Amino acid sequence: MLKDMLRRWQFRATCVPWRLAAATGLYRSKGPPVSFIIEHADWAIRWVGEHVRDEIETLCPGTIATTAKPYRLAHRVVHFGSQYMWLAWGRHMSRSNRYVTSFFHGKHEDGPEVSRHIDEFLGSVPRLARIVTGAGLIEQRLLGWGVPREKLVRIPIGVDTKLFHPPTSEQKQAARSKLGIAEDAIVIGSFQKDGVGWGDGMEPKLIKGPDVFVEALARMRHELPVVAMLTGPARGFVKQGLERLGVPFVHRYVQSHGELVDCYHALDLYFVTSREEGGPMGLMEGMASGVPVVSTRVGMAPDLIVDQTTGGLAHSGDSEDIAAKALALLALPEDSAARLRIRAREAVQVCDWSIVGRRHFQEVYKPLLDDAP
Repeated sequence: MLKDMLRRWQFRATCVPWRLAAATGLYRSKGPPVSFIIEHADWAIRWVGEHVRDEIETLCPGTIATTAKPYRLAHRVVHFGSQYMWLAWGRHMSRSNRYVTSFFHGKHEDGPEVSRHIDEFLGSVPRLARIVTGAGLIEQRLLGWGVPREKLVRIPIGVDTKLFHPPTSEQKQAARSKLGIAEDAIVIGSFQKDGVGWGDGMEPKLIKGPDVFVEALARMRHELPVVAMLTGPARGFVKQGLERLGVPFVHRYVQSHGELVDCYHALDLYFVTSREEGGPMGLMEGMASGVPVVSTRVGMAPDLIVDQTTGGLAHSGDSEDIAAKALALLALPEDSAARLRIRAREAVQVCDWSIVGRRHFQEVYKPLLDDAP
């Protein structure tokens, strides 16, 4: 406790120069010197921005604010939560700002629209001071496209490891009982948005692999009493596919991010079946919750998962490989399974928001604030 307090005092001491500068009008605008641009939607980009803000404000009050309305910002460090938002807004904003954007996923092979977007983004790189990405795969991709090394900062997408924690046997039983899931069921989670738009989601967003998720569970149902646990909007395609193949499922609409905790506590496995990802958040939340994750080799999965040691890594788009990895994890003796869950939680500690927020401050905002004219 004393060591943590000392670290916070030392951290706050480094904030003094620009806090004084902001207070005396150096930045020539009201408000903190850093603005993180979030979406109106209560989804991943908003969560990232708010967690980074909260951690930095705990350490260095008055440094950063979030907003979904970036117009009129001037003489600041302005961090867009996604490259899509940067391209939509950046060209219309003041040249007095220093601009940062997060770039979590996307490749030319994802289709003509995404390819055009990437080309437009690469054309905008000279106007950016920093580009933040969460995964080693995406970092190498950006370098391969010619993004300067000095502009790139790799910081993982975060997770609250205090909120998302392994359940006791009583908590797991209670979570299943609340959801009406039998004790002997093998519950496999998928907590994402994988339909186009914000409606029923009958049109699949194939980049998220909803077809692969359905096929993998269909393969497993012949050997085990699998039940799909779904959250998130626009899951119609998945639900229709599971119904057609006779795989039971539970779909819970959560009202807040924190309500996902009980959902993870009900699980035996979590699947990431995407063809492209930046994280995803479910990867880190599952690992922090003591739920073995089987993921395709996308986003941060290769950074965090050692196959059959901290989870399962499968080939993209291969439902047979995903099902095989899942069955192998479920067949582990209990002592081996317990070690895997412990190692997974240890591996994901580097993604705790306390570390991720601090790294944003130290590796992105502080250098730009120190270099302010």
